[in-house]
Amino acid sequence: MIVESRAGTLESSDCLVCVYPSDRVEVRLKGVCARMYPERTRALVEEALCRMGITGALVEIHDQGAILPTLRARLKTALSRAVGGVEG
Repeated sequence: MIVESRAGTLESSDCLVCVYPSDRVEVRLKGVCARMYPERTRALVEEALCRMGITGALVEIHDQGAILPTLRARLKTALSRAVGGVEG
């Protein structure tokens, strides 16, 4: 079971990752850079969900030009918060 969580900001060169409970996996991409690498971003989210054993979540990413390491870090933090994990 997951809870609603988020990580990041809407500042330039960052992203805001929001995770919501759901009965299936769904990825929504928003923001000024959402159309740049949609396949890569969706694959990154699905891989992270699989790695954490999450089978139901709505992951919404508001991409304001975040580089890949930033996106990975924000996603990891938001998912850790969603499952009640400790950040780090």
